This record gives sequence, C-alpha cells and structure tokens, in this order.
Amino acid sequence: MPGHDGHDLVVVANRLPVDITLDDDGKVGWKRSPGGLVTALEPVMQKSDGAWVGWSGGPDLEVEPFDADDMYLVPVTLSADEIERYYEGFSNDTLWPLYHDVIAPPAFHRQWWDTYRRVNQRFADAAAAQAAPGAIVWVHDYQLQLVPRMLREQRPDLRIGFFNHIPFPPLELFQQLPWRRAVVDGLLGADLIGFQRAGDASNFIRAVRRLTDYTTRGPIITMPDANGKPGRHVRAASFPISIDSNHFDQLARTPEVQARAKEIRADLGDPDVMMLGVDRLDYTKGIRHRIKAYGEILQDGRLDVGHATLVQVASPSRENVGAYQDLREHVEGLVGRINGEFGEIGHSAIHYLHHSYPPEEMAAMYLAADVMLVTSLRDGMNLVAKEYVAARSDDRGVLVLSEFTGAADEMSSGALLVNPHDIDGMKDSIVAAAHMDHREQRRRMRRLRRRVLSDDVAKWSDSFLGVLTAMPSRSEYV
Repeated sequence: MPGHDGHDLVVVANRLPVDITLDDDGKVGWKRSPGGLVTALEPVMQKSDGAWVGWSGGPDLEVEPFDADDMYLVPVTLSADEIERYYEGFSNDTLWPLYHDVIAPPAFHRQWWDTYRRVNQRFADAAAAQAAPGAIVWVHDYQLQLVPRMLREQRPDLRIGFFNHIPFPPLELFQQLPWRRAVVDGLLGADLIGFQRAGDASNFIRAVRRLTDYTTRGPIITMPDANGKPGRHVRAASFPISIDSNHFDQLARTPEVQARAKEIRADLGDPDVMMLGVDRLDYTKGIRHRIKAYGEILQDGRLDVGHATLVQVASPSRENVGAYQDLREHVEGLVGRINGEFGEIGHSAIHYLHHSYPPEEMAAMYLAADVMLVTSLRDGMNLVAKEYVAARSDDRGVLVLSEFTGAADEMSSGALLVNPHDIDGMKDSIVAAAHMDHREQRRRMRRLRRRVLSDDVAKWSDSFLGVLTAMPSRSEYV
C-alpha cells in the first residue's frame, strides 16, 4: 500500500485489467488484457492515482498489490470452489441467463448464492481498504451487485457508482430470482446506477417499486435515513458504452492491416460477398439462428458458395458451463451439415473459427467483410458492431444488426435491423445487404461512423463520472 490515505478513485471489477502469472520461483509477472474498460478508465485512473480491485484470474492465486501501467492493482483471491460457485455458478448459470431473457433456463442454488454473497463481501472489503476519504468507487457488472451496499455500510463517506454491462431484465423475469430483494438493495447502495439502455434503467426502477417501499420519482429513488425520513437519492440512468473508436479507425488504416484484409479475401478465393460473424460462443449471440438463416439462403438459391461465403469467428467462452458445451456441439454440427450439403472443392459455405484473435487481425477481418452479421438474441450493447463501423474508413460494408442489442438504439439509421427470431425476415435482410449498391452502403456507413467516432469510450466514462461527481453529498440531504 502506498504511503498515503488511499486512492481517490477505486475501480472494482470481477477481473483485473491484466493476466497474472507466477514463475517457478514465485515471481509475479503480468500481461495486459485487451478490453474497452481499461482503455476507458486508464487515463482517469492515472490522473486520480487510482486503484483497481479485481480477481487475479486463477484459483488460489495469492498476490500482493502491485503497480502496472501506472495503475495500482489489488488482486482478490478466489478458491477453486468459489470460482465454481460464484463465477461459473451464480454469475454465469443463474444471473446471466436470467438477465438475458431466459434464453437458457437459469439454475437457482442456495450454495451458489451463499458463495456469491461471501465473495462480494471480499471485494467490498478490499475496495474499502483502498479508498481515500470521500473517494469515488466505481463498481462494475453483474458479478458484484451486492458490493455497493456492503461498501456503503463500511464507508458511508464514499461516492459509489455501479455500471451494469449486461441487460437488466423485466420485472416478470427478475422476480424469479429467490434473492431478488437482496440484489435490489445491494445495487441501491450506489449513488448512481448506470445501464446500457433506457429500458434497462426502467426495468430496474420498476423492480424497486414492486419489491420495496422506497419513493421513486422518474429516475430518482429516495432512500430513507436511520430515522425513516427521506435521505440520500439514487439515480438510475442509461450510459451506453462504446469503444476506443479513433484507435480502431487508425489501426484499420495501417498498411499492414489493409494488406492482411486483401490476403484474407484471397485465402477465401476472392468471393464477391464475404459475410462475417464475430462472437463469443454464447447462446445469447444468436449464432445458431444466423447459421440456420444462411443455410436456408443457400438452399433457396438466393446466394451460392461460388460467389459468397460466411466466416464465423466463435471465441471460446465459459467452457466449464454445460449450456456452453451443448451450444458448441450444436453449432459445429450445424456448420458441418451445411458445408457437407453446399460446399464445393475450393469453396466452403461457412468457415468456422473457434479461436480468439488480436485486434490487428480483427481489424483486417472487418475490412475484408462486405457484410457484418450481429444477430444477438439479447445483448447489453455489442461492441463488435461498433468495431466494424470504426474499421470502415472506406465507407463501405453493411451492418446487419439485431434490434435486441443496445447498439440498435444508436445505430438504427445506418444498420439493417433484424429480429433474429424471424428467420425469413433475417434472410431477406442478409440478401439485401449482399446486393446493396455502393452508394447506399456509403450513405449508411457515413451515418454510422459519425455516431461511433464521436461517442467513444472516453466520452462514456467522462459522462458517467461527471454525473456521479455532481450527485449531492450526504451532507446536502440534511
């Protein structure tokens, strides 16, 4: 711990912004993890002498706090059992499916909840120990929904923000959670609760009205003080996240990336139309619906493998969770069937890639793709859609975008919006995208790029922290 009274800004997230390694001598090494959150927060953390509290990434990995990239990192240790119950269990087999419209059935286990609560307390304790008097603490995402209240009970002097990166479900779904009131009360420990979409904030306000007797007025919830009288206010509002769009724009302009884009198309046999899907292998992403639609387009003869191909990047995700194992088997079986039925020598219908790729390779794929398919069944935002637009400085390409993504709220004027459950409608949009003339592509892409390049991730973090800082302090309520 540095020799002062703590940090003026503390970020609390499930993971640290680096991957930690230990050599045979027990010496700590680290490698920066790619991600928009660290890109957004690194400058403000360095300016504020910030600390980042997060899980180190492996089981039973006990590491003392250390400096990396001018940030002070505070690792939280989790046992293998806690990873199984808190992370793989309650976070990703209870909350994740529940918050994504129950696309897969959530599992409710009391042992998972007990571990979730215990781990959240550990994160709250670590944050409380790092925060200077009156500091800002910004808690992130569904894994840590109990932390704001736990933190406020220890440190009422703090200004606490929470941002939910995934959707917040309608009340009718949220009520299924046996611990629904505890989650609501946990979040209400914050002064400002941010969501991706206005609808998510409304869902949360509605849950507060139904499950508590707190007074609400628009986006403001009034919390009672110790005497039951009106006390501090909590604001729930939307702050749509973005990407480091200028960096991605510049990356896609480099000669190396542009040369790689041409090489990718050549390796695919220089198709007239290259379509691209880039997703974590997750049942919320609509990969099966997309592949089914594409297979039917080939079957209908509206496109053929001699002139069109689909590249599907499906990066590994949560491979210890049963629903994800089942999804992988289903997707790979579907790809194999379509390739077997429609593929030709030298022309595959679908090129399926179960890997993760660095940003340079992704930028090259975006530049190579004529059509980007983002067909999520439910998504808090979907930053892939924004990365594709940021990479297209040539004003070419077509974005086919699910209306059930947060990105659809911002990109409806330039994208082709689809309902991924409507297979026939999605087929029509995919075919329309494949045949769209260059003038129409340019008109749509310019609209998209104006939005994405102006509303970048730095603007998002500045906006959230600006509102949080402007919230009245406790002394202003009395």
